[in-house]
Amino acid sequence: MVNITRGLAETLVRFGGDRDPESVTIALSVRPAGELDETDLPDDTPVFTHFYLPNAGGSVNAVFGMDLGTPAGQTQGRFVSHPSGKLSVSERDDLAEVVFVAVPPWDLDSLAAFDRSGRRQELTLVDAEPPEESVSL
Repeated sequence: MVNITRGLAETLVRFGGDRDPESVTIALSVRPAGELDETDLPDDTPVFTHFYLPNAGGSVNAVFGMDLGTPAGQTQGRFVSHPSGKLSVSERDDLAEVVFVAVPPWDLDSLAAFDRSGRRQELTLVDAEPPEESVSL
């Protein structure tokens, strides 16, 4: 079973629709359920809660070939959109432990989770919010 917050799922589907007819790939990370508000999941259950903007660090990546927009080793999943409408993992997708795929009509019913072998996983939407974060300068 794969858990994702409803807010993140809605955001990912919206990204897919906004980028249509182009596809988009976004790195995703998890938090333990114990850090979320009002969830019935065991505290150590991983829940996908955050994403890294797909174009962050693009200039450095273009010049030096280094992805500074995504912290190394801190993403457990990927989101990919398939504007063509095929709800499965393709050979062209960036693979991760969990791959979320969305297709038109870009709603929550058109979002699915797969393992890196392409097997569909049970997807659960979690109605919880991650703790608020801030950036200090």
